[in-house]
Amino acid sequence: MTKSSQDSAQTFEQTMAELESIVSEMEQGDLLLEDSLAKFERGIQLVKSSQEKLRQAEQKVKILLEKSESSVPQDFESDI
Repeated sequence: MTKSSQDSAQTFEQTMAELESIVSEMEQGDLLLEDSLAKFERGIQLVKSSQEKLRQAEQKVKILLEKSESSVPQDFESDI
């Protein structure tokens, strides 16, 4: 499985957790330059994946709101 397909299989929360882990590792400053660059590249991939997941979620919310706005409210009739 490629990294991009792994990213799409991860939940938003999993993606954010991996990104936080990468940031933490990089902040410690113990990585070699090559490792830092690889982590940075992975972080960029995760950010893009997260942005896409958020965009999709926003689109779903817009669709749901449009559907709810187009439905006609009905009076509530109580059997009491």
